[in-house]
Amino acid sequence: MQKIHVDLGPHAYDIEIAAGLLPSVGAKVAALLPKARKAAIISDSNVAPLYAAALAESLRQAGLAVLQIVFPAGEQSKNITVLSRVLEELAEGGLTRSDVVVTLGGGVVGDLGGFAAASYMRGVAFVQVPTSLLAQIDSSVGGKVAVDLQAGKNLAGAFYQPKAVFIDTDLLATLPVRFLHDGLAEAIKYGCIKDAALFEKLAGFADDAELLRDIGSVVASCCAIKARIVEQDEFDTGLRMLLNFGHTLGHAIEQHFGYSQFTHGEGVAIGMYQLTQRTEAMGLTAPGTAERIKSVLLQYGLPLTAGVDKSLLLDAMARDKKKNGSSITLIVLKAIGEGTLRKLEWQQVPEYLG
Repeated sequence: MQKIHVDLGPHAYDIEIAAGLLPSVGAKVAALLPKARKAAIISDSNVAPLYAAALAESLRQAGLAVLQIVFPAGEQSKNITVLSRVLEELAEGGLTRSDVVVTLGGGVVGDLGGFAAASYMRGVAFVQVPTSLLAQIDSSVGGKVAVDLQAGKNLAGAFYQPKAVFIDTDLLATLPVRFLHDGLAEAIKYGCIKDAALFEKLAGFADDAELLRDIGSVVASCCAIKARIVEQDEFDTGLRMLLNFGHTLGHAIEQHFGYSQFTHGEGVAIGMYQLTQRTEAMGLTAPGTAERIKSVLLQYGLPLTAGVDKSLLLDAMARDKKKNGSSITLIVLKAIGEGTLRKLEWQQVPEYLG
């Protein structure tokens, strides 16, 4: 087992990473929250049939009563309507302030379930059990919880840290290839902004089987990078913005297509490559960087373009959370492994889209 501590003072917690961890989650939750009498498992229609029964049994064996809440899988469910229904089910199920929410799923489940935990009774404890690669390496860590609004992605949410993150890498065995690669886009992002060695490791795997044999180290590397960044900037006002490399354009692409054509990781992949092409042409990024990103994205079947005029995405980008008044912060690479923050006036943005 690998353990990564996220040092946030009174909100500190551990990330535990191991193959076969799921059956022990109940005992770990009970030890962490000895006053809890009930656990609400929040999951989706894809993940619950695979893993909810095993998690529920683990929690019951640890002495906790279990409430299960399942909503339809997909980004389309990450909205106020579904959140409201989840909150009503928590209330109907009798969850109290001393009890715990356990999110079991990918990024959508963690984001929505975490926001429900932050909102219900003004905040109940929650624990993340991420089942997708994207959630294991990124969204389950750092305390960003949210739902989407019609105006844009993650526009209603909170900073609310989990009590723990339990990552069982065996759960990736049932992940469809598209979503394994979706998560790898975020791993590639970490390599781009902070860890050239991680980037080269990802580029060096011969195939998915070799990747999965070493997936524990990939997950741990990404979680460690994010933990150290979040410790320095919990509320995303400076350094933490580095984690949004590729996301401004990526989120706009997701929204433009109604969250139905491109996954989150695919949008991020397009955003990373398209922005780096431009910044390299502008002399801000080392020559050859975009081509190196292109090569590793293609290696994992990730897209390079959305096939839509970027001018059509400006409206969505204008509502990005990184926009502050008339300015916005873009994340630009100097080279692989070295991301920087670049604050722009809004009228400069089209130049960076090409």
